[in-house]
Amino acid sequence: MFDITQIQEILPHRYPLLLVDRITDMELKKSIKGFKNISISEPAFQGHFPGHPIYPGVLILEGMAQAGGILALKSSDLSEEEMKNKVIYFMSIDKAKFRNPVKPGDRLDYELEVIKMKSTLMMLSGKAYVDGKLTAEAEFKAMIVDK
Repeated sequence: MFDITQIQEILPHRYPLLLVDRITDMELKKSIKGFKNISISEPAFQGHFPGHPIYPGVLILEGMAQAGGILALKSSDLSEEEMKNKVIYFMSIDKAKFRNPVKPGDRLDYELEVIKMKSTLMMLSGKAYVDGKLTAEAEFKAMIVDK
């Protein structure tokens, strides 16, 4: 649906903090699915943890938040031109839970659903999976603002 080049047209994030490789499914104002391939070359693995690489939970949340940001921006009634002057600010992350570790070689699948949406404000429920197994979950509140 959206490859990395198209994602970079929507999100301002860049390496090493662009944490969505592809969007595979999206229903505007309802849900989004995407993924990130986790490689041993991720900068976080230099210190988290040497000899026992575990992908940091905060980066799993950030990846889900970025997928949610794509959904929020695409679901807004902004033109492509207007979207270029906007950015998503996450206001809160609630009910975050981590179920299983994510390791190099894993594909981290993100699935987010809209809980509530009003013009520039959105509440989302997010889940992350590896091989169909729940890895992390959280609720996000975000707002579209001017850059």
